Parts: sequence; C-alpha cells; structure tokens
Amino acid sequence: MAHEDWLTDRFEEHRRHLFGVAYRMLGSTAEAEDAVQEAWLRLSRSDDAAPGDIDNLGGWLTTVVSRISLNVLRARATHREDSLDERLERLPEPVVTLEGDAGDPVDQALLADSVGIALLVVLDQLSPAERLAFVLHDLFALPFDEIAPILGKSRDATRQLASRARRRVQGRAPSPDADLTRQRAVVDAFFAAARDGDLQRLVAVLHPDVVLHADMGSGITGHRGAEKVAGNAIMYAHPDRIVHPAYVNGAAGAVTTLHGALFSIMAFTVVDGRIVEIEAYAAPDLTARLGAELGLV
Repeated sequence: MAHEDWLTDRFEEHRRHLFGVAYRMLGSTAEAEDAVQEAWLRLSRSDDAAPGDIDNLGGWLTTVVSRISLNVLRARATHREDSLDERLERLPEPVVTLEGDAGDPVDQALLADSVGIALLVVLDQLSPAERLAFVLHDLFALPFDEIAPILGKSRDATRQLASRARRRVQGRAPSPDADLTRQRAVVDAFFAAARDGDLQRLVAVLHPDVVLHADMGSGITGHRGAEKVAGNAIMYAHPDRIVHPAYVNGAAGAVTTLHGALFSIMAFTVVDGRIVEIEAYAAPDLTARLGAELGLV
C-alpha cells in the first residue's frame, strides 16, 4: 500500500472521533469539519507521518484538533470582546436528520452520539480553557496529564478548570428523557396543540419555567415561562408551514417547511415528559444550507 493511502486510511479511522471533539468544542459543524481538515493537512505534512513514527496516532490527532479548536474559541472570544454589536451571537449549530431518512451511516452514527443543544448553549458560556478541559475530560475521559500540555498549564490548574466548568454546567444543562418514543410523543403533542391554537394543551406539555431561544440570524431572542412560550408557538403556527419530524442532535425535534423550502429547525429538551427548553432556528443562511443538505429547497 502506498504511503499516502496508508495515511489516509489511518486518518479515516479517527475522523468520527475528531469531528465529535471539534463539534463539542466549537458548536458548529462547519467549523468542526474545518478543524478536522486542518488536522489532516498537518498530519500529511508532518515529517513524523510514517508507519510507526507516531506511537499513538489517535492521541496525536486529538491534541491537534483540540489546539485548533482552542485557537478558534480564543479568536471568537476576542471578537466578542471587541464587538459593540451583541446581535452577532448565534445559537450552536444543530445536527439534523429527517425522521425515516436513513442517510449516510457515518452521519447517523455522529447524530446518535451527538451532544444536546441545551448543553452546547451552556458550553458556549464557558471560557475557552474551561470548555476544553471539560469537553476532553468529562465528555471524552482524557486524563488531565494529556490535557494540561494543550492548555500550557499544570495538571492541577487544568483539573481546577474542569471542576469550575463542571459546576457551571451542572443544573443548567438538563438531562433529557432517554426514550426517543416518549420524546416524540411530547413534541408531536406540542405541535398539535399549537396548530389547534389550544393554549391550555400547550401549557400542559411545557415545564412552568420552560425557556425558548430563537436565532433569527440577527441575534438571539429569549422567552421564559409556559404561557409566554405557548403564546409564541400559537402566534407562529401557520397552515402553510408544514411540520416534519426530525432528529436534532440525537433528540426528537422538527423542521418546518414553507412552500417546500426549509423555514425553521426546532430542537427540544424533554425531561420527565415535559418540554424544558426549546431552540428555534430561522436564520436565512442556516436554513438555506441545511435545506440544501436535507433536500428541502
């Protein structure tokens, strides 16, 4: 086997894992794919990229992707600090597949173990160093001895970063019901009540302190409380908008179409049979790109 083919095969063995690390770090499929591609370029150009020269290729690639992602996060944080326009904030980008669409097996595997949108929203509020320490240790079980050199910190300092991030995450990122069938029943009941304009039925499937985040492309708007969110759902329900069951980051969600084109994506977090969090996406750039990927244009 030629060296190039050998290297490509070895890299492909790790692609899914690398994408998972980058996506959890960055909350963007496009940026995650860019990070993975950059890792491939660095590997292909490395003088050590020969059979046997890298003892732990998976570890080497994870370190490279983590450093690339950390640099992106730091640049993003600097941009936010320098910007006077808070409307530039966006929700983490969802991973979406239509229900019943077999799709690519790799894409399905990525979706099955993808992190929920609610957790990504909380991770976005961590510092870059906290996020890296938490993601690599708590989500991927990397030891602090391996994480510390990436951050350029001691093992104890890295442990403290992960601990601080864990405290900030706990209680703010709800753990959804594991039963997807139960999730789907709740989400379907939500849309049925919204379509019928039934405020009482809508409130019944919502947690009293439910939170709605909406990303229209010009900033994130938020609503809290069952009656407020229910009223918003009824206001936006429209007979020309067709609801399609979908999986959004591995959980029951939906996409809506208007005249056959993708109009919005909705992610739901269902806990104990009630909706506790909703993320709604209607940014034109995102719906255009995801619509093309899903064949809804």
